[in-house]
Amino acid sequence: MTPTATPDTATPGTATSETRRTRGPVGEFWRRLRQRRVALAAMLILLAIYLFAFAAPYVLPYGPNDFDYLNTLQGPSATHWAGTDEFGRDIFARLMNGAKLSMFIGFTSVGIGAAFGIVAGLLAGFYGGWIDSITMRMSDVLFAFPGVLLAIGIVAILGPGLSNVIIAVAIFSLPAFARIVRSGTLALKESTYVEAARAAGASDMVIMGRHILPGTLSAVIVYFTMRIGTSILTATSLSFLGLGVEPSIAEWGAMLSTGRDYMLAGEWHLTVFPGLAIFITVLCFNLLGDGLRDALDPKLEQT
Repeated sequence: MTPTATPDTATPGTATSETRRTRGPVGEFWRRLRQRRVALAAMLILLAIYLFAFAAPYVLPYGPNDFDYLNTLQGPSATHWAGTDEFGRDIFARLMNGAKLSMFIGFTSVGIGAAFGIVAGLLAGFYGGWIDSITMRMSDVLFAFPGVLLAIGIVAILGPGLSNVIIAVAIFSLPAFARIVRSGTLALKESTYVEAARAAGASDMVIMGRHILPGTLSAVIVYFTMRIGTSILTATSLSFLGLGVEPSIAEWGAMLSTGRDYMLAGEWHLTVFPGLAIFITVLCFNLLGDGLRDALDPKLEQT
């Protein structure tokens, strides 16, 4: 007699619907993210860069501003992993200091832009009318300029410096967050649970903060991650043009700007290593953003 399969029999290696229900949203998100191996690798690379950048002062024998005039413009070696610059400063130590500075600029500027953009998008989508019109027209004006050109214009008005670079990058990040949150708010404000909260007497602030905002966060998180890479690229571009941090500060764009004067002399390491640092960091943030988008969207279940 052939045995019949029971309803609770599951093939090994496959997740049942009951398992997915009991896993929870965080566990389900982590399961989806682990399936995106490229995004997971990008996250680990970024974490390694970030941790080593903070550990560098305690691990490396040279600081970013330690001068050694007897060993100027030296190529990569066992002593100086990425060589030295025109003042004998260790390039690898300066790259690690630049990593801290670039990530600080990226996270801070995008965080400021996201905070103001989220508030503007919520108000515009929820109330509509003149608030929506003003918010969207201001966004259209900012979108009319390329991001780098807009940042250059803002820094040209405010003046060079770290704080002004952060302000410039934050301003050109703001309209995109406003539009993302506005779009989500328009889709959610007529939902049944929002109508139930309104009928129960919840205030507008409670409805926007507790019932609408969480529904827009997945798109905000994805764009936030991708925007960090763009912000780092914009900040380094400003420093390369002399509109960012001071040239003496160890920052990737400033290092590229200095290294271009020695390219014809064959000192390739002055530009190659800062360029690789920018390329790898921006690429990893974009790959991580793609993975987060797939992991946060239940419609993109990997088969």
